[in-house]
Amino acid sequence: MAAFKTLDDLPRDLTGQRALVRVDLNLPMAEGRATDLTRAEAVAPTIRELSERGAKVLLLAHYGRPKGERHSTMSMSEIVGALESVIDVEVMFVPEVAGPVVEQSVGILAPGDVALLENTRFWPGEEANDADFARAIAANGDFYVNDAFSASHRAHATTEGLAHLLPAYAGRAMEKELKALDTALGNPQPPVAAVVGGAKVSTKLAVLEHLVEKVQHLIIGGGMANTFLAANGVDVGKSLCEHDLVDTVNRIVEAADAAGCTVHLPYDVVVAKEFASNPPSLRTCNVHEVAADEMILDVGPQAVEALGDVLKTCATLVWNGPLGAFETPPFDEATVALARTAAALTQSGALVSVAGGGDTVAALAHAGVADQVTYVSTAGGAFLEWMEGKELPGVAALSA
Repeated sequence: MAAFKTLDDLPRDLTGQRALVRVDLNLPMAEGRATDLTRAEAVAPTIRELSERGAKVLLLAHYGRPKGERHSTMSMSEIVGALESVIDVEVMFVPEVAGPVVEQSVGILAPGDVALLENTRFWPGEEANDADFARAIAANGDFYVNDAFSASHRAHATTEGLAHLLPAYAGRAMEKELKALDTALGNPQPPVAAVVGGAKVSTKLAVLEHLVEKVQHLIIGGGMANTFLAANGVDVGKSLCEHDLVDTVNRIVEAADAAGCTVHLPYDVVVAKEFASNPPSLRTCNVHEVAADEMILDVGPQAVEALGDVLKTCATLVWNGPLGAFETPPFDEATVALARTAAALTQSGALVSVAGGGDTVAALAHAGVADQVTYVSTAGGAFLEWMEGKELPGVAALSA
């Protein structure tokens, strides 16, 4: 991973310096209230530190997809109360992102004060990464901090453009994320295992193709495993399966073999004739015993135990996606069991474990171990693109 500057590279005393800080405050809202403060909590350390060091902190963020137009329901003014409750600092709302209104607001701010600027996506120049728009924003800053890894897979004016116009630094959340990801795949301690689950192979082809060159053990779960099993000649009955990708899967397996990567598929599975909570037709069987009217909905207990044994031989784990239909019991059992094994190994110091993706975060929380793995990324699309081996524009700009 290329070197990048952090807040440690700034002068200790930032009194009066104008910090333009890109954060992710795209909080889920219901009836005007934030229902989950995780993203605000993630960027709070950076905001507090810059404030305590005397900077005038100008926060840049987006909310929703307004497509370059103002929408009152997507204004960042809706987020101010939630942000204040997290950082315990009064926040000034500024209804612009550039120009005289922002300039005047900055003049009012005292050292250590925090302002939240309007939704950056209200202006077409944001998503277009328009140079003039970026310069107009940069005019009100002395330096730029990117603390929004989750938005850094987009080359937008406030995620990529500003980094080329002002001295650029990674915020604390960004720094933590990049170091964790580098530990997981950039420069990992081998052997490395990857758990990749989810419904469809088609959505994670690039991830799989990249991982087989990077890891020693590739554990396939979810509906994806059914397609791999079908490629092995297994009749998966009514299971979710992309039969048209069998040839593609075979190529991935061949690439894995050539790279010395072992692909792990379940040999016992949990099946049912209907997808429902605790259905009467529920049973566990060998993969070769799935009936024509049954569907595979989870990995079986013997396979989970074997996968746990695989993790015990590894030093590093990267996880994206559940092993089964974990939202519906009892098809959560395999994911929960393997997550708890990974957590126990991590807590013992035997394993570095990095997980990411919405379903994965939810699954680890469901298993009660989200705080027992090394790092959990809530970045979604950016995490997935990182797993694909893609360069993230907002990250690359920090090391330019």
